[in-house]
Amino acid sequence: MTGIIVELPIGRFNMPDPVSNRRNFIGAAAGSLLLVPGARPATQTRRVGIVGPGWYGKIDLFRLIQVEPVEVVGMCDVDSKMLKAAAEMTATRQKSGKTPRTYSDYREMLREQEPDLVLVATPDHWHALPMIAACQAGADVYCQKPIGVDIREGQAMLAAARKHDRVVQIGLQRRSTPHLVEAKKRIVEDGLLGEIGHAEVCCYYHMRARGNPADAEPPAHLDYEMWTGPAPMRPYNELVHPRRWRAFMEYGNGIMGDMCVHMLDAVRWMTGLGWPERVSSSGGIQIQKASKANIADSQVATFEYDQFPVVWTHRSWGTAPDPGYPWAFFIYGSKGTLKGSVHGWDFVPVDKNAKPLQGRNKTEVDQYPEDKTEPDLELHSAHAVRYHMKDWLQAVDERSRPVADIEEGHKSTTACILANMAMQLGRSLEWDAERGEVRNDGEANRLLARPYRKPWKHPDPANV
Repeated sequence: MTGIIVELPIGRFNMPDPVSNRRNFIGAAAGSLLLVPGARPATQTRRVGIVGPGWYGKIDLFRLIQVEPVEVVGMCDVDSKMLKAAAEMTATRQKSGKTPRTYSDYREMLREQEPDLVLVATPDHWHALPMIAACQAGADVYCQKPIGVDIREGQAMLAAARKHDRVVQIGLQRRSTPHLVEAKKRIVEDGLLGEIGHAEVCCYYHMRARGNPADAEPPAHLDYEMWTGPAPMRPYNELVHPRRWRAFMEYGNGIMGDMCVHMLDAVRWMTGLGWPERVSSSGGIQIQKASKANIADSQVATFEYDQFPVVWTHRSWGTAPDPGYPWAFFIYGSKGTLKGSVHGWDFVPVDKNAKPLQGRNKTEVDQYPEDKTEPDLELHSAHAVRYHMKDWLQAVDERSRPVADIEEGHKSTTACILANMAMQLGRSLEWDAERGEVRNDGEANRLLARPYRKPWKHPDPANV
């Protein structure tokens, strides 16, 4: 997924109490079938709720509708104008033709609609609370990446998924991108790379906000107090909404949290990397100093794993070293190099007599013609999201772990947050995965949880 996500958060109160859950009476014959792998009745239509039906929220939701005739029963947003439009559009896409009930409080949606599936597609600072509440309510969850804005949020989200036995898929759909699945099998698993010794991930898109508009009053249709939620309160600015909230570190983790997490996760998935041992990073605002945006326009990070290091570079200015791969990963082996992106892959062998190999992205517009006209759809990623949804639904039926399980999302997200922390502190950080903290660095460990704005309460991994 490229670009900047615009989904809006919902919620008005503190960490929600566990919602009354109809799944608690499992033991009745019909209820039991829902939790027996492979035993979901063919006539059982899954009920869906979504928190944040903005840009990528609709992309996710409509791809889900394409692969299964679910019934969208509830939608939440703090932008009433966007919410109304999303509900009306959903009525034209789902089989029943019904308009979902709209809400300004995700807890109310969970109580009234009791959805089987919940999509969380808010800005990053609003991922944790709705996701945890959905798990407590007994729903399985599809949550956009990165899983949260701080590491303690991620730990709490993982704990909630495991405690309540929920299937949680993270929107790291490179793991379900058909041409990259092909590359993983043909190049990595078949050993064409030889011994892997290094990997690079990068983004050179000019995606950082450049403007410096004056602060203003928020539009009447946006509840900006609730949009801000647990994040620090900033004066409203048009750079924040819609769609460009990633310009500010208050709501996310910059380009590192938006773009690196995808490609780092892809390398981890392809090569079997787990937790980083050490993370270092440097960078800042080097060129685009006139913008109101406070995220880095340039950053380099090194993620040291037992197997080999992975190096990230981003610049939101200048040109890409490899014009064909401006947002990509490069895996270097003794026998060749694998380049990968959302658009394709290339294998370049060391042996000049060996044949280079390649694969390219193939859209499915003939099978899904509505993709051609859907506003703001990332056409190159639509099929990847569909396959990611299929993988999630299968895992829900089997009560198994999906390909981008919450734990994998937590590992990739944590690595990116550690990189930002290392850049902020000006030193490398050694990660203790067993303890879930930085080794011998109290100052760094105090950054593992961002302060929440009152009356919101930061989720506690021990109490979810």
